[in-house]
Amino acid sequence: MTSPIDPIVIGVIGRAFGIKGWVWVSSHTRPEDGIQRYKRWYVAPDATGASGQWIKVSTFAKQSNGIIAKLQGVDDRTHAEALTGKHVIVSAADLPKAAEGEYYWRDLVGCRVEHVSGQLFGEVQELIETGANDVLVVEGDRERLIPFIPDQVLVSIDLDKRLIVVDWDPDF
Repeated sequence: MTSPIDPIVIGVIGRAFGIKGWVWVSSHTRPEDGIQRYKRWYVAPDATGASGQWIKVSTFAKQSNGIIAKLQGVDDRTHAEALTGKHVIVSAADLPKAAEGEYYWRDLVGCRVEHVSGQLFGEVQELIETGANDVLVVEGDRERLIPFIPDQVLVSIDLDKRLIVVDWDPDF
């Protein structure tokens, strides 16, 4: 089977759990247990998905420190340990459709950011999770860190036009 089309890393396999092939999973989904909706993973050594393999997930279990998974064909600790550090990848088409007013970070990266006055601030390079609220890292004439606060700072987001309009002090 081929590698995923438009690959998205949704997690990383951690250390082995027990002796029967279970592995810890570090989930990049929100909520964290959202990774459990994906029953088939493309497991690869890096985020590009090069030289990976498809593996079906037999079952998941919640532990006090996170999530563990039992993968088909991984039946002992040695095989589970060989997967440590591998990326868990799915195709972008496998992601659920974002609800109204919600966005995948990957869809915001590359969008132009303009002030409500029309002044171009630059382009979203990445987003940072800070705990209080996420932050857009916008690179233009200089770097700006703009809080992702809908209806206060973010006036509109148009993914078709790849444009985010903000009400944010241009000098900040």
